[in-house]
Amino acid sequence: MGWRGAKPRQTDHTVNRKSATEILHHLTPEETVELEHLREIAPARVAAHPELLPPSFRERLADSLAAQVGSWRFLVVQTIVFAAWIFANLAGWITAWDPYPFILLNLVLSFQAAYTAPVIMMSQNRQASIDRGRVMIDSEINLQAALEIKSLHEKVDGLVAAVDQLRKERDRNC
Repeated sequence: MGWRGAKPRQTDHTVNRKSATEILHHLTPEETVELEHLREIAPARVAAHPELLPPSFRERLADSLAAQVGSWRFLVVQTIVFAAWIFANLAGWITAWDPYPFILLNLVLSFQAAYTAPVIMMSQNRQASIDRGRVMIDSEINLQAALEIKSLHEKVDGLVAAVDQLRKERDRNC
């Protein structure tokens, strides 16, 4: 009698289902807990919504100042202002308020550097913190994907083993 005519016995069917279930049990308890945790927090959804943690006023101010100071526009304007300052003092059209060693200009530049550098550092620290958060989310997504792939791979292996077992059983019954 061929495969289509064979009626599986109830006990064999139960044994096959049990062995297939055993085969499909694939992840270690730690991996299962980690996978469930990652499914709960859904890192891909968190990464898709960076507005969940909006920057504070001070952070926005530091980012804005760092963007302005780090632009070509700022560099060009600053160069024009300093060139005009030096030219006006050297030409003497106006009373020279800052003669040749330009001590006042040096003081202005020192103040600018003293206040600009910490603000730029704050902006860089904030960006580094954002980058660390993105790396952590990427790591969690990669771990979740790896565990899901492992789970799927083990399920496919279990299905292949179950099919092979059913074929062997079919061949025995034929």
